Amino acid sequence: MSSEIIASIGTMLSALILATVSYWFTKKREREAELRREKLEHYKEFVVSINGVMRGNINKDGKQSFSIACNKLNLIAPQPIIIALQAFQQETADSNVDRTDDSKHDRLLSNLFYEMRKDLGVTPKDDRDTFKIGLWAPSETSSKLSS
Repeated sequence: MSSEIIASIGTMLSALILATVSYWFTKKREREAELRREKLEHYKEFVVSINGVMRGNINKDGKQSFSIACNKLNLIAPQPIIIALQAFQQETADSNVDRTDDSKHDRLLSNLFYEMRKDLGVTPKDDRDTFKIGLWAPSETSSKLSS
């Protein structure tokens, strides 16, 4: 074969490889962006569902909404969030007769939110030691959760 044909074939193969790799990376970024959007929607749904299990506002629909939101997180959230969620659920469960003071509840909820924000890549990065969440309650008497 002549060197011109070999050069043409090499150029075509290089272009094909470049197009394939470019397409693959573009699709990968699209999948990652879609997953981030899905996570954000599930995290938002979870935060909204917390209102249904706050002291002074506990009701059957609220508990059901909270349960559904928690179950969805089990599908899409990374393991550190699932671990933080389970710790929070165990502390706030009606069946927990060893429930401690509100400081443990607040610490577990803050840790859960910290892990969610970390997963979403919130910048600037939060400091785990000083990160604390406070929620607004629907009633004037209490702002703590109970499930």
